[in-house]
Parts: sequence; structure tokens; C-alpha cells
Amino acid sequence: MVGVADDQPSAPAPDTATVSGGHPVLSLALAAMMEDVHAHSGAVYLLGADPPVLEMAVMAGLPRAFAAPWERVTLHAPVPVADAVRERRTVWVGDEEEMARRYPRVAVVLPYPFALVALPVATESTAYGAVFLTWPGARATELSERELRRLTAACERLAVRLERAAAASVPVHPEPDLLAAPVVGGAPGTLGSLEAVRMVGRLPYGLCSLDLHGRVGFANPAAAELMGVPVAELIGTHLWTSVPWLNDPVYEDRYRAALFSQHATSFVALRPPGDWLSFRLYPTRTGLSVRISRARGVSRPGSAGAVPDGAAPPRLVTISQVVSLTGALSEAVGVRDVVQLIADEIAPTVGSQGLVVLGSRAGRLHVLGHRGYPDPRAVERFDGTPLTEPIPGAQVLRTGVPAFFESWEQLERLYPARRGTHDGFAAWAFLPLIASGRPVGTCVLAYSRPHSFTTEERAILTSLAGLVAQALDRALVYDAKYRLAHGLQDALLPHSLPLLPGVEAAARYLPATRGMDIGGDFYDLVPAGGAPVAVIGDVQGHNVTAAGLMGQVRTAVRAYTAVGQAPEEVVRSTNRLLIDLGTELFVSCLYLRLDAARGRATLARAGHPPPLLRRPDGRVEVLDVAGGPLLGIDPSAAYPCTEIDLAPGSLLALYTDGLVESPGADFEDALADLGHRLADAGDLPLDALADRLVRDEAGAEERPDDIALMLLRAKG
Repeated sequence: MVGVADDQPSAPAPDTATVSGGHPVLSLALAAMMEDVHAHSGAVYLLGADPPVLEMAVMAGLPRAFAAPWERVTLHAPVPVADAVRERRTVWVGDEEEMARRYPRVAVVLPYPFALVALPVATESTAYGAVFLTWPGARATELSERELRRLTAACERLAVRLERAAAASVPVHPEPDLLAAPVVGGAPGTLGSLEAVRMVGRLPYGLCSLDLHGRVGFANPAAAELMGVPVAELIGTHLWTSVPWLNDPVYEDRYRAALFSQHATSFVALRPPGDWLSFRLYPTRTGLSVRISRARGVSRPGSAGAVPDGAAPPRLVTISQVVSLTGALSEAVGVRDVVQLIADEIAPTVGSQGLVVLGSRAGRLHVLGHRGYPDPRAVERFDGTPLTEPIPGAQVLRTGVPAFFESWEQLERLYPARRGTHDGFAAWAFLPLIASGRPVGTCVLAYSRPHSFTTEERAILTSLAGLVAQALDRALVYDAKYRLAHGLQDALLPHSLPLLPGVEAAARYLPATRGMDIGGDFYDLVPAGGAPVAVIGDVQGHNVTAAGLMGQVRTAVRAYTAVGQAPEEVVRSTNRLLIDLGTELFVSCLYLRLDAARGRATLARAGHPPPLLRRPDGRVEVLDVAGGPLLGIDPSAAYPCTEIDLAPGSLLALYTDGLVESPGADFEDALADLGHRLADAGDLPLDALADRLVRDEAGAEERPDDIALMLLRAKG
């Protein structure tokens, strides 16, 4: 990363050893910020350049295990520090409800009352990292202007020092976390403290002290007797390690809740065979005091069963990581999302630099996605390889057994067929992705240097592969349905508009981003002899049913037009057809017959938003013409026609409500805004104008509704 020059600007830059060993700049800066605003905990992240990943360099106030899922995060991760760096702004989260609303994946892992602020550590030109600080409970107000100003200034000073160090090529390394003093289990050093120990030893209930890591620093005889473990075996250990029946994530969660909220908390636990004990935890910033007594009148809680003797204790960091990744994977929709998530969150966490996700179809390997390979051909050459080939990617997918290779020599020795196919990496983990008992793919994690896979690491990677497999299985099904749905919609919408005498035309369609990105908005332009017809409509819903009904409506309109029905009759006949079909979906429609020779147009409207007309002089008006109800409601509904002037140079804009309606926006204001844009840009070529009118919606991350737009310009 970068180093820190702590001397005056005119002084020579210090060497690496002095900076990293003699001046814990990050720790001192973090401690000063926490002291200045009375924060409970905090951390400093440094931004690596390739790939751009934020790595926690030092943490204070709480064990690092609490933030384990976010020790390494990409700039696109949905967490406050990533937003602070990416957007160069201060991020404030006032309480657990706001955290759940804005950062649900953080709230799932840390469902406790606390407030948080994240700030970028950056100069005007370069981002170097981020800082976050937390307070227990919910703060009534945001940071004061003074607090925010002082924190911002502290981050700016730290950024300047990192900039100087980068210029001097002096690296900054992670520093020891700032926690309370280590566990001390020896004899007291003063007469007063010795008497305090004697006093506590005479109490009839148990007392013990835990440090911030949950290790026992002191226990009185009553605590040892109640838990059935000698004091000597408790000192220096975690309660859930030394006491088998406390080996339950529920009890660890109470410990975490007490430290995070700084509020006393409690739980009851069953000591086999039938003794219930009550544990009351009193937290401070240096650790916890625990009071243990017998509980009466309690029943066994279903969520906290005992763990058999000899079972391995669950690690807090593993629980946090699994919960966080499970939440993230549940948000992945398609295969591309799953691949991106692995690349952004899993690969950096385990130190991998390359990623390949493989699937199978018709007995052959298929590359579903890859990241980190400078030459894509190193991966893509395996696409289409038969599963019978003696290569690790195929064998792992075929057998469901993971394979780990700590060097290229090891891989080449076991798989001679890979000779001459080096991909530039030095170690690999081939993980089978098994969902519901069947392999759905292989995840390949590649490392730039030889890597020794410990037993624990292999177990963790295999477990993570199980989570990825479930997400990939859902994603494959979603993508198949997506292709089917879009194939249907592509077949139902016109691929191009016909060239008509006297009329220019352009159209755009944007699907909603919710559901399967498919809907019932449609448009069409029918030559129909000398009087061409334009139609635009909107079928209720965003699914395959809506798309299918849209196709039926479009076909019906074409058929009734072809037999020569008048505009009002075409709309009325289509309405009766929908009612005869018995569908529960309603349809809006605008039907327009053009007579370019006479400079006239005839409109029939069925519950559809009014079109806009731009006159040759640039004035725009809303054609709020008469019409009838939505199609599919009233079998006797009438749809009166309106004839309008369409002089050469006139421009008609037909659209669906997705272009002008959005939650919280006024329809009239949105329609007026569309009219202003049409007036300002109406002289552009039609394709450029169509792109201009849907530009904001096309770039939006979320579109709650489909959008269809058709532009018609009368030529002279």
C-alpha cells in the first residue's frame, strides 16, 4: 500500500522500518478520532490498487472478529465504508432500523442498537482508504457540525500523510488492534486487591470477568462450581470452549450484543441433566463482568440446545461470514450476479486473485463467467470441453469431490493433459457446486503464488461452495426463464418499423427492472394501404402472462385493421375479444390512423395517457381527447374518435405511463416536463430524439414499470 511520513515536509523521508515500526500512525489517528467524539469502536481501512479492495489495517474498541465479514471489501460492496470512498462523502447511520433499511446485509450480521459514521480518507486527487466509528445504542441526533468538521479534518490530515508516504515509496502495514490489556490470571499484587478476591470468593453466586475477546480473566469458586469446571481450566479460555453446554451461537450472540450496545444483557442455559443457570452480562469498554446464579421456573428454549462433549466450538468469525454471505447470495438473481458476487466478496476474503465458474450442458463444460485473468483465452479455451476429459475442472464437476493444488508442478503431475496450458496462476482450489445432491457446476479459485491449503481452509472453502451452489442453481433456473420470456417478447414486438410515405417513425422499449424484466407494453406501426395505423398499449403486469396477452392484443388490432374497420370499431372489437377470453388483466390502448395526404389523424383512446403534439412552430400541447375505459372491463363500452390536424413538420409522441409515472411524482408535473423536453429537442432526428426522451429512464438502476415510446413526424 502506502507509507506515512510523519516529519516536517522539508525533512528527509523516513525509512520503512521507522514508519512501520516506530510510528503507529493509523492507530494514533484512530484513537484520537475516537477520543474526540467519544466513539465506542472504530477502524481504519487502506485501499489497495489492484484490485481496488479496502483492507482493515487497524481496529479499536471491539474484537476484529465482529467485523470479520468486512475485513476486505470491494468498492462496490453494499457497506458504509465502501460508499464513503466510492462517493467521497460522509455516511451516517443513526440506529439499527436505518442500518436494516440501507445496509440490510450488515444488519443481519450485527442486529444490535448502534450508530455508525464512515468517512473517506482522501485528498482531492486520490482516495487512500476510509474510517468508521460506532457508538452503542441509537444517537438522538447526527454528528454536530463541530464533530463532523473535526473528523473530516482528521481524515484529511491522515490522507496527506499517506500521500507523502506514497511519494516516498514507504509502505504502511497493518497495525496491532487497540483493545484492552491481555488476560491476567496471576495473583493480585496488593493487599486491597487480595481482599477483594477473598470477598468475591465468599459470595454465594458466581462471578467471572471476560475480556473483549470473551476470554475468562477471573472466576470465583462459586462460578466454577455452578459451571462444573475448575477455575484453572477456565482462566484464559472462552466460556463456550471450556464449558461444553455453553457451546451455542445463541450465547455468543448475547456476549456480542452486550459489547456492541454497552447495555446489560442476560440469558439462561441448561447445565445437563436438568439444572438451569442464569447469566447476567455487565459490559464496559474494557470487557464484561458476568454474574451466574441458579434460575427457577424456566423451560428449555428450543434454540439453545447443548452440544455433545468433544464437539468443535463454532467460531464467531465463521458464523458472521456465513450469515453475511448467505444474505448476499440471496440477493443474486442471474448467473452474472453470482459470478460478480463471488469475485467481489468471496475471492478477496480468501485471498484469491482469479476466478472461474463452470457449468455443464449436453455433456460438455461451459464457462459461465470468470474474473482476474489478463488473457481471457486462458479460460475460454475450455468452453465446450467434454466432461470426460482428464482435466480437474471436468473431474470435479463429474465426481463432486473438491481438488486443491498448491503449485503448478503438483497440478501438472496429477493431470498431464494440462501440460502447455498454464494460465499464469500458481495454486488452485477446484470446488464442486452441489445443490440438492446434484452437481451444478465448479468454482475455481486461483492464486497468484503457491498456496498451502490448511485443513481448516479447505473446510471453509467447501462450506462456502455449498452456499454458492444453491445461489447458482437458482440463477441458472432464472436465466433459463429469462431467456424464454424475452424470446417470447422479442417475437411479439416489431423488430423494426416499416418505411411509410409521408411519415417518419421511431420507437423505443425499456422493460421494468423488477421481476423478469418483461412486461406487456407494446407498440406497432401497420402500413394498412394509404392510411397507416399506429397503436401503443399497456397490458397490466410484468410477467409471461402479460407478454402473451400483449401478443394477442397486437394480433387482434392488426386483424381488425386489415378488414377495414374504423378506429372506434377496432378498439371496440378488441375490447370484446378480451372479455371473451376471460382474462383478468386490463389493457390501455391508443389507436391512431394517419392521413398524411390530408394532413389529418384520427385517434381512439381506451384508458391510455394522452399523446403530445409538437406543432411545426415548436409549441407542444397535450391532446386530452375523448375516450373510453380500459379494454377488458365493460363489454358495451364505446370509444369515440377525435380528428386532429397534422400539418407537415408536426410531431406526435405516443407513450406508456412508465415514462411519466413514478412513486411520489405528480403525473401532471411529469407530463409537463416531458412536454418541455419535446419542445426543446423536437428538431433532432427522430432516433436521436427518442434516445433523448428515454435517456434518464434508460440509465436508472431501477424502473418500476415498462416504458414504450413511439414518435411520428409528418413530412412535407
